[in-house]
Amino acid sequence: MTVVRKTWVSMLAAATLLAGSGQAKPPAVSDALAMSKSQAEAALFATRFLTRFHYRRMPLDDAMSQRILDQYLKSLDGDRSVFLASDVAGFKTRYGTRLDDAIYDGEEALHGDLEAPFEIFRLYLMRAHQRYAHAQALLDRGFDFSQPESYSFDRERVAWAKSPAELDDLWRKRVKNDWLRLRLAPKSVDADAAKKAAAAGTTTPPKPVVRSDQEIRDVLRKRYRTFESRLDEVNNEDVFQSFLNAYATSIEPHTGYLAPDTSENFNIQMSLSLEGIGAVLSRDEDFTAIQTVVKGGPADQSDQIKVGDKILAVGQGNSGPMVDVIGWRLDDVVKLIRGQKGTSVRLDVLPKTSGSDGKPMRVSLVRDRIKLEEQAAKSEIIEVGEGAAKRKIGLIELGTFYHDFEGQRRGDAEYRSSTRDVRRLLTKLKGQGVSGVVLDLRGNGGGSLAEATQLTGLFIPSGPVVQVREATGKISVESDTDPSVAWDGPLAVMVDRASASASEIFAAAMQDYGRGLIIGETTFGKGTVQNMLDLDRMARNEAPTYGQLKLTVAQFFRVNGGSTQHKGVEPDIAFPTTWDADEFGESSYDNALPWTSVPSAQFERRGDFASLVPQLEARHVARIARDQEYQWWLQDLEDYRKQRGTKSVSLLESARRAERDQIEARSVAREKARADAGTTRKDRKLTADDGLDAVDQRAGDEEEDAEDEKPDVLAVESARILSDAIDLLRGNPSLASRVGAFHLVASRGVSTAPVSSTARRN
Repeated sequence: MTVVRKTWVSMLAAATLLAGSGQAKPPAVSDALAMSKSQAEAALFATRFLTRFHYRRMPLDDAMSQRILDQYLKSLDGDRSVFLASDVAGFKTRYGTRLDDAIYDGEEALHGDLEAPFEIFRLYLMRAHQRYAHAQALLDRGFDFSQPESYSFDRERVAWAKSPAELDDLWRKRVKNDWLRLRLAPKSVDADAAKKAAAAGTTTPPKPVVRSDQEIRDVLRKRYRTFESRLDEVNNEDVFQSFLNAYATSIEPHTGYLAPDTSENFNIQMSLSLEGIGAVLSRDEDFTAIQTVVKGGPADQSDQIKVGDKILAVGQGNSGPMVDVIGWRLDDVVKLIRGQKGTSVRLDVLPKTSGSDGKPMRVSLVRDRIKLEEQAAKSEIIEVGEGAAKRKIGLIELGTFYHDFEGQRRGDAEYRSSTRDVRRLLTKLKGQGVSGVVLDLRGNGGGSLAEATQLTGLFIPSGPVVQVREATGKISVESDTDPSVAWDGPLAVMVDRASASASEIFAAAMQDYGRGLIIGETTFGKGTVQNMLDLDRMARNEAPTYGQLKLTVAQFFRVNGGSTQHKGVEPDIAFPTTWDADEFGESSYDNALPWTSVPSAQFERRGDFASLVPQLEARHVARIARDQEYQWWLQDLEDYRKQRGTKSVSLLESARRAERDQIEARSVAREKARADAGTTRKDRKLTADDGLDAVDQRAGDEEEDAEDEKPDVLAVESARILSDAIDLLRGNPSLASRVGAFHLVASRGVSTAPVSSTARRN
């Protein structure tokens, strides 16, 4: 099928036809918002790789065309609040089975006809301007917050609106909710001042100032105007990237396209020269949320920015105006926050635990270069038990699998890598007399595959670590060949839903070998391998023209033959899950590669915890029932999960105020209980090592250690679980013989030989 090229005039005629009874305001867009010849060439070039070299080979045909259209519409109007049902029906009729031909045909003939995505976007602009004009008019009228109605904000799977009147009512509730949030959430408080005042215990931070109706009206009017102006700034590269990304992600969720400008930003981010606050951001409805806090970065060191927090506004320096960024594009928020080392940025942050109407905090951060050294592994000691049963457990936090390849190439004898640093920390912990080690991989999104392999080698004599299957079906094995072992004592590995890729490879190897207990949540489930292809290099373009393609080329498999893909690594001792599988993780993607398996590799299993786990779980359950901090954490988790599961919010002011006050009252009561009990993080910290020499350690450690912090209840409980395992095995030689793995009972004459040489666990 061939797409008929339409002019701007014919497009407006089509838009009027699709508009139904709604008023059509011409979008503020020039004729320059159209496909370029180089973009058509880039699409053709990318398609050759996507159809021939992707791990999941899918033809670009009519069925794919329909998926591309659906994905593209989702990228433009994911909450279905702009397009009408008649618009979407018109798109499906005209373009549903034609986008494949617009990109590429069987004879590799260049059509150069990619007007469809641009025409769709122009209509989106028209509809969006109509919506914001309606929103501005609503601000003049005001709202009655005594009426019992609700606003349904989760609209990804609802039906498209049938009429402009239906959209009008949706936007009335949307604007009303925006107004109510500002009415309930006072202006932000200075987090630094509040923290110092609380630590001093002598002064009370000033109460936040409540906005007047006119101030709320002004804030929202400016916000909506900003939305419109940013829409009008979209250029043809933005539209083309969204469209080609719709094609790439329709194949598999980790495949993507980066236009030339975006490629440059990606390269900056992947290098260790990125200067900013040290946080990975993501979209969460209309908000920009903290997805990951980079270990050692300004956000991490401030101890005020947490995963799940939402950024409401950004200000430059110590006095620059705060810019409302609610509803902004993610990359635009990133540009505001990123900056040169040594400069300041202020963020208005809504804490994850405070609810949607909580008090924002104003956090001031000094941007810095995110160095590899600051992301290095760190260790500390947790003391568990009482009296004669008191025991030291070492905790090693590893935020990423890093390797200073440049330093190694230079011949630097002290170049950094996660394996080298963890080895050094293990040696130090042994010298401090620890009985066991907990390796904390929570939030570790992966990194170097070679590092995951070598790190595994610190805990096993030698053997396969991961199997890799290419698109051709060829299977290769990555193995540890170093027979030395840095730690042969009791080991536990902490993971959560954000532990992904290389973290899953390591955790799976420890589980398959029976070398360490896996504690926490089921991991992310990303078992695929991506390569970045520079299309300009492939095409031998002298200047950046085509961009880059992120291509899935292989899949990881455990040594037992199962895959980490989709299912992740299931813990031996499970903590309650933070995220539902359909919300976060590989299983949340509709088109993720399925779980599958390959033959097991040959390896020697070091232990089997099957007979030990039930006893550990029984002790764990009994202990957390008495642990106040753990019970508070469970309560917070339950509330957060309820909040995530809620698809609508009340627009009744009295109900919203009651909910907010309840959250605040509970927080105050907990802090008082902690103060009365003297519960601090430093109660469990005997020694700490941040991977740096003493002269390089950041200033203010003593002052920071003196401050009250909420204890990391999961790290403490993991240390207790490992201590329980040590107790059980030392007190029961027969059980220790069956479990093996830890080698701690060898001095008592109990065999710790491998359990099986052909173990397989799928």
